[in-house]
Amino acid sequence: MSLDGFSMHRLTRELNAALTGGRVDKITQPNRTTIQIAVRQPGQNLLLCISIRPQNPSLRLLDAPLENPAEPPSFCMLLRKHLETGRVACVRQQGLDRVLLVDVDVLAAGGRIATKTLAAELTGKYANLILVEDGVVIDALRRVGAANSRVRLVLPGGAYCPPDAGGKLVAVESSPDEFAARLRQRTDMKLIKAISDVCLGVGPVTAKEIAFCAGLAPDMQISELDDADFSSLASAFTETVAALKDDALSVVLLHDERGKLTAMSAFPLHIFPDAREERFPSMSAMLARADELIGSYAPPDKERFQKLVKSELRRAQNKLLKLREEADEAKNADEFRRKADTLTTYQHQLADHRDDEVSLPDVYGENGEILVIALDRRLTVRQNIQDYYKKYGKLRRAENLVAEQIAVCEGNIRYLESIELSLASCEGLAELADVRAELISAGLLRERQKKKPGEKLSEPFRFHAEDGTEILVGKNNSQNDRLTFRVASRDDLWLHTKDIPGSHVILRTDGKEPSEDALLLAASLAAHFSQASGSSNVPVDCTPCRFVKKPSGAKPGFVIFTHQKTLSVTPDEERLKKILEQENGASKP
Repeated sequence: MSLDGFSMHRLTRELNAALTGGRVDKITQPNRTTIQIAVRQPGQNLLLCISIRPQNPSLRLLDAPLENPAEPPSFCMLLRKHLETGRVACVRQQGLDRVLLVDVDVLAAGGRIATKTLAAELTGKYANLILVEDGVVIDALRRVGAANSRVRLVLPGGAYCPPDAGGKLVAVESSPDEFAARLRQRTDMKLIKAISDVCLGVGPVTAKEIAFCAGLAPDMQISELDDADFSSLASAFTETVAALKDDALSVVLLHDERGKLTAMSAFPLHIFPDAREERFPSMSAMLARADELIGSYAPPDKERFQKLVKSELRRAQNKLLKLREEADEAKNADEFRRKADTLTTYQHQLADHRDDEVSLPDVYGENGEILVIALDRRLTVRQNIQDYYKKYGKLRRAENLVAEQIAVCEGNIRYLESIELSLASCEGLAELADVRAELISAGLLRERQKKKPGEKLSEPFRFHAEDGTEILVGKNNSQNDRLTFRVASRDDLWLHTKDIPGSHVILRTDGKEPSEDALLLAASLAAHFSQASGSSNVPVDCTPCRFVKKPSGAKPGFVIFTHQKTLSVTPDEERLKKILEQENGASKP
């Protein structure tokens, strides 16, 4: 779900009014799809965020900066070189398309003023950010070569060609009569498709709104409409364009009861009566809420690490299946010995190279059972006996070895699941640095660990029970170890889901007996921040921290403990929601 070009017209006006004349102070790149530009205006500092994330590409003002990596990516460095210290000349829109252009005047050689344009093409999965000067591409956040597109190339040194408008009308510059006349020509189309096909930048939501205001069904064929219908559509078109230009109207965002985004618009909508509506004073505020619902921001490398861990987890699970198959085969080792012993007993009755199988009395049978034994005719009877003994010996040796490998593989799966859980709740660069260090240490990531002096350690989640008792929750394995063995006191209570990957939870006691309410809340948080999140009757182990030990050479997050008692909890989601919204808390992983 992304904003259509029609609604971006109002966004363009807002940004142009806020940014024009401002000085480009600093450019940063929080992740591979997002650029932040700090613009200094008299008496205030503004932060422009350009995101080309396919789920919700946007260009808006931020209230607070996003975290940035220690080393800026190459495209960020290029933008700094070309745009920093420049002045924003204007923010404009390419027609009514989903392309916003930020013109920046910079001082060039010889004291002349050069205008460089940052073209934000917010076109869904094809979204891109391109730096252009005099119609020539300097570089792009996503380079598009011949291997990616046969229609339009975006490469350094090439000519910049905006996305083709296809001769569509620019609604804010067109008359309703022209709109109706163009619609009449689309006789083979449905109404909402025809409206989008006629007007540049009009997406399905705006097209449905125009049809609704005209009192027509959106899936009607154009051929079914009469003159009165076209007159109604022309009037609805005029009203919609007027609403777009009216800055006094609220910007709206619609979503369902589960928080799934339904629609975004620069003006009130009437086509989703059952949706929950939120109104905002500005487009930037609305897009910020959309980012929150969609989850657009992701720390750099998080997605890459998630794919890596998922791949390793899948590989370990496949290996476990094969090991268990081998273990099942090893359990049949005695069957090979039984056949070998039976053949040995009756070998004098058998001829070499004659039979594919023989039926002989089972030497271990109590009631004279007949045992059918397959033979390899290429081998002598004696060689067949040796072959059965050899298979028996191999399976017996494998039985213990496979059991050990299964235990190791199951431990690896639990460990990878714990990292996967850590990444799910990873929201900041400090937490991501912990996971990166862990992946490198475990040999899963082939990178050099860059340790910088004074690097800030990640902080655990901090919550408070109603009686003020502090509860700490680790976000990843490294933090779990730090929390359990460095932060917690000996008499604090340690909680963890029983035999389920999850966070270490510390309930501060200050040497006193905690209240039952605080203990149940800590257990509920342990269940919530675990693989059993959302389940009922989750077993949670609880013991004083002095009884929790870390074996020598154990993996991060792995501990052993004694003197535990096990609680069975079903988290109260409504209560947890309030706890998670605490000032120093966090959102649900």
